Formats: sequence, structure tokens, C-alpha cells
Amino acid sequence: MIKSIDFYFDFISPYSYLAHKKIKYIKEIKDINFNYKAILVGGLHNLQGITAPAFIKPKLEHMIGDCDLIAKKNKSDFIWNSKFPINSLNIMRGYLFVNDKIKSLYLDVMFDAYWKDNLDISNEITLKSLLEKCNIDSDKYLEGIKELKIKNELKDITQLAFDKGVFGAPTYAVNNKIFWGQDRLEFALDEYNR
Repeated sequence: MIKSIDFYFDFISPYSYLAHKKIKYIKEIKDINFNYKAILVGGLHNLQGITAPAFIKPKLEHMIGDCDLIAKKNKSDFIWNSKFPINSLNIMRGYLFVNDKIKSLYLDVMFDAYWKDNLDISNEITLKSLLEKCNIDSDKYLEGIKELKIKNELKDITQLAFDKGVFGAPTYAVNNKIFWGQDRLEFALDEYNR
């Protein structure tokens, strides 16, 4: 079995975006396998009985400032999306639907569109233009994300994450240990290297 770090993410999570940028940088200099696990963070919050920070005004205000600080420190392009929060269900299903060969491109295009370019990636017209950038047939995509197999896969991954004790995004899992938050990547890497 190939050793890897599971990375639980949702495009709606600004911290997932910032973690994704760090992971991309790490992969340029180290041969580490990151296994991206698409979860629906809203569904996970429901399973855990958690109110999302987006719906708690002081937490939301803190998140906005915190993400700006992290992005500046890491030299990541970042803009708090004016449409936050959106329903990420279709985009997350899309990650599971698209061909493995273009998953990496899909990740970059969707994350950047939402957290760098301030686009509403839940809007169908915007989504179609982003899919075109990925060379994805939008009609096949929009039909594919409705397939029961894809719907169940996202539910199952989210449920398995919950069963493992994951309660938010991003979360890293390695050697049966959970590390929550974009700032815990270094700890996950330490565990990976044991």
C-alpha cells in the first residue's frame, strides 16, 4: 500500500483553499502522496451537530481576517468571496465525477475561481465557463453529478469522515491520526515521516 496523507476538503472552505496551496507547494519539492477526499462540510457539520462559523457573526468576522493573515504570510492570492457561503454540493459531486486525469486541474480552477477571483461557482453560467477551462463537457458533467453513484459516493465519504472523527475542513489523516485545520499540515507531515 502506498503511504499517503488523506486531505478532507470542501471548496466552500477558505482554509481548504489555503491548505491546498500549501500542498501544491510541498508536492513540488517532496514526493508525498496526498489523497484528496471530497466531503460536504455542511453535511458533516449537520452530522456533528455543529453550527458553521459562517452563521455565527463574530466567528465569521474572525475567519475573514484570519484567512487574510494566512494568505499574506504564505504569499497566496486570496479574496474573501462576496457570495460566501454558497451551496457546494454540485461542485463537490463534480470532483468525484470528473476523470482522474483532470482532477488536479479541476481543483485548481474551482478553488481559484472562488477564493482568488471572487466568482460564484454555484452559478450555472459561471460553472460552465470554468468547466470549459478544464476541457469538461458541461452537459455530461451536469448529468453526471445527478447520478446516484456520485450522490452516494459524496454521502459515503462524508459519513466515513464523520465516523473517523472528522468535524471540519480541512482535515488531514495519516497513520490513523487526525489533524484539523490548515495550520496542522506540518504535524501531519511529521506523522507521515515517522
